[in-house]
Amino acid sequence: MSNYDDFKKKAKDALDTITDVSVEAYKLAEGKAKVLAKKAKLSAGIANERALIKRLKVEIGGTYYKMYKDSPEDSFRQLCGDITDALDRISAKQRELEELKSVATFDEDEEEFEAEQGENENKQEDNN
Repeated sequence: MSNYDDFKKKAKDALDTITDVSVEAYKLAEGKAKVLAKKAKLSAGIANERALIKRLKVEIGGTYYKMYKDSPEDSFRQLCGDITDALDRISAKQRELEELKSVATFDEDEEEFEAEQGENENKQEDNN
């Protein structure tokens, strides 16, 4: 029986050791997971704040342009001029786009022509 008792004691000791190691591993993993979650939350917060700053800078620039586009300070004169030029180019391209929308495309003209030809052929067949 002593062999069985020795085996039983060794098995219990092994299970206790495995349990202790498992608990420690779990605690370590839990701690790392908490740290990783905290890092992710902080990184997301930083990204959100940077996005806010970027949006506010754009808004400040837009407000400045609206207020001072006709008489900007010297350090902003070139930038305001570049914005005005870009807006003028956009307007010209939008006008051109509107003009093109009113012109029928080749495909539409071709389909219309083919439909007319089909109607003419049908009329000729009916007359024969």
